[in-house]
Amino acid sequence: MSIKLVVLYPYPKNQEAFEKAYIGEHIPLVAKCLTRLTKASYSHVLMSPQGNSPFCRIAELHYASLEDLQADFSMPEAQALGAHAASISTGGVPVSLVCDEETVTL
Repeated sequence: MSIKLVVLYPYPKNQEAFEKAYIGEHIPLVAKCLTRLTKASYSHVLMSPQGNSPFCRIAELHYASLEDLQADFSMPEAQALGAHAASISTGGVPVSLVCDEETVTL
């Protein structure tokens, strides 16, 4: 079992400015502020099966335990990280979900 925080970013008003801030500022802040991460995955959304997606980016932040996630996000640095995410997400507030990941081998 692993825990992950999934963050869904709505399409911003200015995609180019968002990408510049997301890649150049936000991702480095994640690496600096969230010291208990075991893995981070960043995806650019191409589309949904229904066509257009309301989200342009998805971040998946993996932790060994819920306690590790909670410890990271109780730090002031994580609060600043959340404020930064909201400030660059000009298309709306990012949606965050805490998930218990199950892996199935096919």
